[in-house]
Amino acid sequence: MSRTMLRIWATVAAVMLAQSAVWAEVKPDALFSDGAVLQQGMKTPVWGTAEPGETVTVQFAGQKKTTAADAKGAWRVVLDPMPASAEPSEMVITSSIQNPKSKIQNVLVGEVWLCSGQSNMAMTVAGCENAQEAAEKSADPQLRLFSVPLNPSDTPVSEVKGQWKEAGPTTVPGFSAVGYFFGRDLRKALKVPVGLINSSVGGTPAEAWTSMKTLKSRPEFKVSLDIYAKAVASYPAAKKKYEEAIEKYKADAAKAKEQGQAAPRMPTIPYGPESFQRPCCLYNGMIVPLEPYSLRGAIWYQGEGNAGRAWQYRKLLPAMIENWRKDWDDKDLAFLIVQLAPYMKIVTEPEESAWAELRESQLLTALNVPKCGLAVITDAGDPDNIHPKKKEPAGARLALAARAIAYGEKIEYWGPLYSSMAVEGNHAILKFKHVGGGLVTEGGDLKGFTIAGPDKKFVNAEAKIQGDRVIVSSPQVARPVAVRYGWANCPVVNLFNKEGLPPSPFRTDDFPGLTRPQ
Repeated sequence: MSRTMLRIWATVAAVMLAQSAVWAEVKPDALFSDGAVLQQGMKTPVWGTAEPGETVTVQFAGQKKTTAADAKGAWRVVLDPMPASAEPSEMVITSSIQNPKSKIQNVLVGEVWLCSGQSNMAMTVAGCENAQEAAEKSADPQLRLFSVPLNPSDTPVSEVKGQWKEAGPTTVPGFSAVGYFFGRDLRKALKVPVGLINSSVGGTPAEAWTSMKTLKSRPEFKVSLDIYAKAVASYPAAKKKYEEAIEKYKADAAKAKEQGQAAPRMPTIPYGPESFQRPCCLYNGMIVPLEPYSLRGAIWYQGEGNAGRAWQYRKLLPAMIENWRKDWDDKDLAFLIVQLAPYMKIVTEPEESAWAELRESQLLTALNVPKCGLAVITDAGDPDNIHPKKKEPAGARLALAARAIAYGEKIEYWGPLYSSMAVEGNHAILKFKHVGGGLVTEGGDLKGFTIAGPDKKFVNAEAKIQGDRVIVSSPQVARPVAVRYGWANCPVVNLFNKEGLPPSPFRTDDFPGLTRPQ
């Protein structure tokens, strides 16, 4: 054979060898990367990609599982349930084609929770109250954080990007504040490793986090799909108008800068096929790729984006929860809700409130859907800021609910819960469950109660605690028919149980309100 032919064959062999090395690369999903936390006590799927037909073996914690990649190169094994680990271990992934082993270092087994919702879940520790102190005290190698990047999609996504990070002063400031405080308190209580996966996006409605199949399954949700369809139809004109507004904004902003003035407000991107608020796009891009990573449960802080359709939310939130539980094939997946905080101008006279109706929808979901809980934060709002900086109460109360609902601890995790009303003369007598050590007020006389007679017109009421009851009355109402508590956009309230937990705002009536369809 000539030297020329030898060189050609050598080149071909080198190319084939290089290709085989690429083809042979076994790539685990990003969720299975250095620092990962796996869920204890459950079967644990591990998955990734490889050359179609390639045999893949996963070894971890004394287990060895083997499978073959399918025609598209996807593979998955399922590890048997494992106990929590005191020390990290190494996961080794090998293939049937000779190549270096894939080694995933520093893997723990403990409790894993998903953190999702809109801006108040996305809000980072750096933006919350006592941020510096929280960050300085955050070092904990057994608390791990994984942030899912924004990725709206009209079709289901199979892979997620990101990496696990140990909690500490350099990582915690950029992580969800509610998520971090929840995980921190859970670590203290359970004393096992905790992994948190944050998948949240500001300004998003619940339908963006719900599958299209679910949204099409009920007539109550048709209005959301109809709104989107109209937005898509008018989007070309809306986008053109937006682009013109952006050009004007740039010119006005430059002029304002030259004159030392504040820049004008930036135009809002129109709702439509490029919006991350569109139906099911965040479910496809930021929930589906997490499935079926084993979880104990999810914490959820969202609702601002659905307040105008609070009545629909009574059905939408439970449907979304059912959607996720089916996807994870886990009917016991715990789901813990943060109720909306007080926000907007404080009003001194009773009025209807869409935000109060949304809180009611959240309360009803927590009461009626199994394995659900509610963290009430009526004492942690801000009339001037839709993103209140007090995030520790939300995290702490979520952790209490998790300990009771997901882990079976016999602890009080509800605030006083309205039970029934009786009328004696001109007094309405309210009974409560979950009074704990007793009902108490913070800051003087009880605030936030209103009362109505047969005319259904509410007036401010006087309220007093008697044991596990609250007696409500007003000289303006001779025959009470309904009482409301904290029924406002920004409620001013001060009822608690002795465990320091506030009650959800509530009403004893079922009058139509603002968001129930006429």
